[in-house]
Amino acid sequence: MKILAIDTSSRICSVSILEDEKVILEKRNDDEKTHSQKLMPLVDEIFQQTNLSFDQIDLLACCKGPGSFTGVRIGIATVKAFADTKGIPVIGITSLEGLAYNVKEEIVCSLIDAKHENVYCGLYRLKEDTYEMILEKALSLQEAIQELKKLNFERITFVGDGVQAYLDSIVQNFENCKIVADELNESSSVSIAKAAYTKYKKGQTGTSNELIPVYLKKSQAERALEGEK
Repeated sequence: MKILAIDTSSRICSVSILEDEKVILEKRNDDEKTHSQKLMPLVDEIFQQTNLSFDQIDLLACCKGPGSFTGVRIGIATVKAFADTKGIPVIGITSLEGLAYNVKEEIVCSLIDAKHENVYCGLYRLKEDTYEMILEKALSLQEAIQELKKLNFERITFVGDGVQAYLDSIVQNFENCKIVADELNESSSVSIAKAAYTKYKKGQTGTSNELIPVYLKKSQAERALEGEK
């Protein structure tokens, strides 16, 4: 089956087409401020370069956050329009779960930097090639560390830009941890597609109405209004 996946949750706007789990092509733009301008041209380019069309797409996959509030909304609105216009089933994947699919380890912790020593934290266990969610929360860095320590896993693999931002704290608190290579810490539509494919095989597809943003915390404007960081 062919999957068209979109991820606009981070500074990278990523569009890809996969055949099951095999990447046919991925296109990227790394200017977060131009996602609204670059997304549709990237979709057009990927169809032109693969000689494919929407009529050959069996599944739409979209990152539904957390991440950039504006970016998440852009991606979801676009995929909703595709799903409604073409009648293609859709699956939403969190950015945290997508990051886990950048690697293949028994226990994976995805950390996205939410600034001011706060993180979006996701913890997953690999079972039969599918990551099962243990937790997905917005936490302070220290709260995340304490939550992970309570679970007492022998070895955790860490992935995401939050790992790069708070590497010293992670290494100091988890002596037996694994830190992945830098290029694996980026959010990607390819990983979103792979996660969606595992759900598709279990019959977990939906319609555009079920594609809802996952923010995990209030927007910067809301926090500023309430005097929060």
